[in-house]
Parts: sequence; C-alpha cells; structure tokens
Amino acid sequence: MTAPRTIVIAGAGIGGLAAALALAAKGFRVLICEKTGRLEEVGAGLQLSPNATRILIGLGLQPRLAPYVTTPASVSIMTARSGGEVIRLPLGSARDDAPYWLVHRADLQSALLGAVMAHPDIELRLDCPVDTFRVQPGGIAVNDESALALVGADGAWSTVRRQVFPETRPQFSGLIAWRGTLETSRLDSALIPHGVQLWMGPKAHLVVYPVSSGERINMVAIMPGAVMQPGSNDAGDASEIRRHFAASRWPANARAMIERIDNWRRWPLFTIQDGGMWHEGPVALLGDAAHAMLPFAAQGAGMAIEDAAVLAECLGVACDDAAAIPPALARYAALRQPRVAHVQRTARQSGQIYHLRGPVALARDLTMRALGAGRLQARQDWIYNWKL
Repeated sequence: MTAPRTIVIAGAGIGGLAAALALAAKGFRVLICEKTGRLEEVGAGLQLSPNATRILIGLGLQPRLAPYVTTPASVSIMTARSGGEVIRLPLGSARDDAPYWLVHRADLQSALLGAVMAHPDIELRLDCPVDTFRVQPGGIAVNDESALALVGADGAWSTVRRQVFPETRPQFSGLIAWRGTLETSRLDSALIPHGVQLWMGPKAHLVVYPVSSGERINMVAIMPGAVMQPGSNDAGDASEIRRHFAASRWPANARAMIERIDNWRRWPLFTIQDGGMWHEGPVALLGDAAHAMLPFAAQGAGMAIEDAAVLAECLGVACDDAAAIPPALARYAALRQPRVAHVQRTARQSGQIYHLRGPVALARDLTMRALGAGRLQARQDWIYNWKL
C-alpha cells in the first residue's frame, strides 16, 4: 500500500484499531502492522465511560457491540472496614447520548476488528513488526512502505517509542493487577453485582462488575507485589490472593467472590511519566505507548480511544500535505498532554485513597457520605462529559 494518503499504525490493539477507523473516516488509507501472527486478546473486563462510548458510537460500532455490553445503573463504593456500601453513584441519566458500558476486552476488540476488516481503505498485516522506519522527503518509510505518518499504538513496551524516545522507559508501580472472570451462575445470587462494585481496603482494592451481557463476572484485585517481567501476564496462584485478602481481614462477602475464581492472571502495573510522550516529526504515539497509566480511574482504554479521535481530527486537517503532518501531530500532542496528565494524576491519587486503613479509612468513608452522590459524581464530569 503506497497511496499518498497512507498512515501506518504499529499495533492492532484497541487504540490502534480505533485509530484506523477514525483515520479511514477522514479519507486516509491505513496500514496496520501487527507484530504477532494471530490476534489473541488477553485481559478481562473494561469499563467504558461516556467519553469513550461517544466516540465508538460515532464510528458506527454500536450495532456490533450491542449484544455484548452491559449498561450498569450505578457504581457502588464499598468498604472493607464493614463490608457495607459507603455510597452509590447513579450512572446514565445525565448522559443518555453516550451510555456507560461494561464489556469484555475480547468482545470490544472483536467488534473493532470486524469493522476494520470490513473497511475497504484499511489493511491489516499480521506477523509484521515495525522494526525500522526513516523520515524521508514527503513523509516516512516504514518497513519499505511510504506513508505520511507512523502511529505507534504498540503498547507500554512500544518499539516505536523506543526508537523515538530511547530514554523513556515505563516504571514499575509496585502494584500487581490480578484479573479473573467466572460465570454468573457460579456465584451465589446475593453476591452477584448488578452494576460496578468498587471495594476499598487496606493496601488493596477490588473492582467487580458483569460483562458478556451479564453472563460473566469480571474481577480485578489490585495489591502490592514484587516486580515481574515487563509485559508479562502470568497465571496467578489462587491461594496467594486468598491468603492476602484473608490476612488483611477483608469481609466474608468480598472473600467469597475471590474464592470462586480459579483462572487468575497477574499483570504488573507500569506507568509512563505524567503527560506522556507524544510525537517527533511524522511519528506519533497513542494509548499505552504514549501514556501507560494506573487503571484506578478506569480510563486506560478510554484515553486510547480519545487519542484515536483527536489524532484523526488533527491529521484530517493536514490532508495529504506532508509538510503539514508534523505541525498536525504537534497540535495533537498539545491537545492530549494536559488532559492525559490530569487523568494520570487522578488515577494515582485514587489508588492512594482506596488503600487507606485504620482511622484515616474511616474518615475517608465519612467524608464520602457527607459529600453525597451528587457532589462525588460531579467530580467525574470533567472526564465523562468530554467531547471532541
């Protein structure tokens, strides 16, 4: 593919596929280079707030996703101190133009991939790593393909970023995300969450919600751990996570959900500096490649989807003028950097609040109740109400 309006994307994850669709909608031809020989999505559930679903709906993905998403009525903030609910935050009524979706990561990727494969102006090449690229007159050469720009959407351990910003390396946060799912039918009816449950506890927190149209429950447990191999997602020993939550004296109802899961996998949480790394000449970064962040604002996928929309908007103005591409990417960086930095800080601060213990945890719970659902929810509107 050597069309004058070609954009090459490295990586066929959620951010890369969304960017391909957004760029194709602006009239570009898109080549996606994926280093693996087969797309196998790892992970579990995702929360997609209105800032992200608004974009996905605009890309025409709602019919593909409708059979798989769950729309929660609320987020219940729970405390390990008592095992009860601190406060419940309603979702949806103020943002009916863009719902809050819960979806399995594999279902989202499948929907994006289906739309990509059906688009005549997008080509996906598997077993196609982006090992080399060079800036040349009129754009950039990527694996001997000529293009206007290269987009690195190849994850936290991005090879594109390593070539452009070799000094930037993700840093281990000291935390491990344990992720697992189980069929709803295997969980006692009293324990089945009908919305999102966020459990706050000593040096750990737990997020539970339904996925796959409510047929499965997704659980994420965040707890301290030793550094693991970067990019790993090892099988987790169920006895280890059970011991941790038992030793921390978590309530019986939370531990009962943990004990039902036997397919745990572990991800070390690495981050990139606040504000991320964005572009150099005709090369841009997107998603975790630009700004790997802690997941405590439930915005990892959301920020990648936002990146895709803003990138397409900025490049769309440049059209096929190669000289206009670097300034367009500079504008993309200027638009994204402050927002992403804010989300990164919010996520980090949220994690600190969730993991409090003792008297300060009690003070936290009392403060949340005193603030009330309306004021707490309003603090998230700067994320949810974002529009391109």
